Amino acid sequence: MLEGMQGRPRMAVVGHVEWVEFLVVDREVAPGAILHARESWTEPAGGGGVAAAELARLAGRCTLYTSTGDDPLGRGLQAALDPLGVTVVGPEVGVSHRRAVTLLDPRAERTIIVVGPAQGAQGLREADLDGVDGVYVCKGDVESVRAARAARVVVVTARILDVVREAGIHVDAVVGSEADPAEAWEDGMLATPPGLVARTRGAAGGTWWTADTRESWDPAPLPGPAQDAYGCGDSFAAGLTYGLATGLGPREAIALAARSGALAVTRRGAHGG
Repeated sequence: MLEGMQGRPRMAVVGHVEWVEFLVVDREVAPGAILHARESWTEPAGGGGVAAAELARLAGRCTLYTSTGDDPLGRGLQAALDPLGVTVVGPEVGVSHRRAVTLLDPRAERTIIVVGPAQGAQGLREADLDGVDGVYVCKGDVESVRAARAARVVVVTARILDVVREAGIHVDAVVGSEADPAEAWEDGMLATPPGLVARTRGAAGGTWWTADTRESWDPAPLPGPAQDAYGCGDSFAAGLTYGLATGLGPREAIALAARSGALAVTRRGAHGG
């Protein structure tokens, strides 16, 4: 643990959350297919919701900075996330809160259909993140991303590199993907190189590197039967954020992140259905 840290670390997420209806379907998604759902449920999820819940599992509590719709879905987020240890902070905006439908197929893969624009963090100030040990940033305006730098450790998804560039901040780690073009990372994408880059390969592990080290990691063993792949990437990012914020070195933080991703595979949907 970080020398001098008193009690549990303070963790936060700057991101988005949407209400997701999960449908367990009888076969893989294919053109022209008619699928039958044998089970369904709805829960708050999305990148920010998943990461905040995982950080709360690790740290005991997490603050999710976001914005919410001015409808029953938006107003119901705090009551739904509070039992998971997540405190929702942010403005109510004059739109319907974003929804999504996710199909979970027999391969444990997921297909996500989003309805409406994402409501990310808006108008954060440095004072909001002052004293936070670690923050994962996955969605927010330029002002909010810039304010996130007040946290001691900042981890971002490669999906928002354009906003990070405009905010002009240095980040401690970037999480990208070798499989998803929207999460691609190449050297030079940020004016100031991040301290750590982790590029995932799903069930095949991934590769991480710093200025003087480059290594691959193997996937962590699943602690139970595979349920579905929803939220694995954001759970990985949350584990990495927690590890770096509590003083772990890159190799140990990556190992913790891989365990968080593996645990996500054993949960139904975002939080266990």
